[in-house]
Amino acid sequence: MRLLHTSDWHLGRAFHRVNMLGAQAEFIGHLVTTVREREVDAVVVSGDVYDRAVPPLSAVELFDDALHRLADLGVPTVMISGNHDSARRLGVGAGLIDRAGIHLRTEPSACGTPVVLTDSHGDVAFYGLPYLEPALVKDEFGVETAGHEAVLAAAMDRVRADLATRARGTRSVVLAHAFVTGGEVSDSERDITVGGVAAVPAGVFDGVDYAALGHLHGSQTITERVRYSGSPLPYSFSEADHRKSMWLVDLDADGSVTAERLDCPVPRTLARMRGTLEELLVDPELGRHEEAWVEATLTDPVRPADPMARLSERFPHTLSLVFDPERAPDDPDVSYARRLAGRSDQQIAEDFVAHVRGAGPDEHEQAVLRDAFDAVRADETVREVAR
Repeated sequence: MRLLHTSDWHLGRAFHRVNMLGAQAEFIGHLVTTVREREVDAVVVSGDVYDRAVPPLSAVELFDDALHRLADLGVPTVMISGNHDSARRLGVGAGLIDRAGIHLRTEPSACGTPVVLTDSHGDVAFYGLPYLEPALVKDEFGVETAGHEAVLAAAMDRVRADLATRARGTRSVVLAHAFVTGGEVSDSERDITVGGVAAVPAGVFDGVDYAALGHLHGSQTITERVRYSGSPLPYSFSEADHRKSMWLVDLDADGSVTAERLDCPVPRTLARMRGTLEELLVDPELGRHEEAWVEATLTDPVRPADPMARLSERFPHTLSLVFDPERAPDDPDVSYARRLAGRSDQQIAEDFVAHVRGAGPDEHEQAVLRDAFDAVRADETVREVAR
């Protein structure tokens, strides 16, 4: 069976105020063409179909168009909700849409109930594990610890239990939206840390033939059977070096996997450049970036006059301007943002405690801070889903 694995469409999202709907529509067209030309048997979409719980009408219309075009091809599609989606909204009408061969899996309670497709070698069971927010699903899965590893492991126990009841030789595919250990993050992914931990081990997917992952925006191979497709479009300059793609996966009769990486359309290349304003304006090596979307970091010791206007004369698609004068890390004038770069909310809070008290928090106080951050994040998730 030939699968096309994609995820993280984020329909409705902009890129530094640039409307990406046209590029997203071009991707959908590319997806449909690929399904037809490469004789794909099933499409899997591993979450974050939309960028937010209540997407704009234009994004909903594009999603509707995608569903109709996929259904017209007669190729089954299995989709799950991600942490950016409202599972309840995305799942509306799932039972009816199911009849058209579009299988939306947004209910955590249905993790162990697969979509079963058949080829000449027998059945392939597709298990959809939507994003599992630990605080919201721990009771459903009967786990004591509200952590990602615990709830995902419990969901996979249901998958393996169902698979054990099926005919010998039944192959299996799991769709999951999670942060798996070994994956590389980018700036455009929403933090899903719980209890100071966001990642789960790849071993949680043992026992299935292929795990089609979503959440991380870079295409990655965790193991030969556990892969991220990544987002089809860039959503932050941290993705400047990404090769945006989908996985074309062939699942053989014995469950062995071969995968081919297929490139997605590139609306415009990304470029990150750093130097003084004058260096950026005259460096001949930067000429190749004159039509790219640009993030420029200026290192001038004093902020130059009209930097954006002057940069835009050479790089008309400059979208982000950062002022970061070269200084020693202990220089008191180093910016607050630079001092906080790469630090988590937990680390920033602990640093604040140390600053005002003269000593950092002990283990109990660290746990209190973690619980507070987890409670706020879970509350925000509940509020967004309820909108």
